[in-house]
Amino acid sequence: MSRVLIIGGHGKVALRLAPLLAERGDHVGAAIRNPDHAADVTATGAQPVLLDIEKLGSEDAVAALQGYDAVVWSAGAGGGDPRRTYAIDRDAATRWMDAAAEVGGVRFVMVSWLGSHADHGVPEDNAFFPYADAKWAADEHLRATDLAWTIVAPGTLTLDEPTGRITLDPSGRGEVTRGDVAAVIAAVLADDATVGRTLRFGNGDQPITDALAAPTDED
Repeated sequence: MSRVLIIGGHGKVALRLAPLLAERGDHVGAAIRNPDHAADVTATGAQPVLLDIEKLGSEDAVAALQGYDAVVWSAGAGGGDPRRTYAIDRDAATRWMDAAAEVGGVRFVMVSWLGSHADHGVPEDNAFFPYADAKWAADEHLRATDLAWTIVAPGTLTLDEPTGRITLDPSGRGEVTRGDVAAVIAAVLADDATVGRTLRFGNGDQPITDALAAPTDED
């Protein structure tokens, strides 16, 4: 049994991930800021953990990670305010990476996006630029740590029913269901062969476990 903390525990991916982990016997903590979301989290089999990741300092992050084997960073500002986007998607994310490194022995899975490259191509005057810039900075920070990390980078998310099938390094928008993203994260947490890999994917023809075993453009 692993002890997994999902940061952003009330998100649409997180609410699909928690029951997958709980059903296989993992202890799941789901970090949420709003106590009104606790019932939704509990219904997934996860334990609500009240944390404001935007305001929590490094020492408190280290304390919050005690007893966990793995962290899934599935939090995000959701666009809109550039200041808050950088505060959560870059600054809070990197703060928790550093906290996990200080704790030691923590598996870290970052939920990123398909286009997170240095040359992502989003113009600075585009409203999406802060997100693209923040996610790339966070991904690069994670790669530079000594953590056992994996970056999960799906394409455009949908609310369709999950298929259990993906393709790595898709062309275009790489549309993928949130349920399949959750299934990929669950599979990654159970597969140490994915450590040190950036997995860009969309829905496709391969069963998830088969796809994860294949090399990517970045391997």
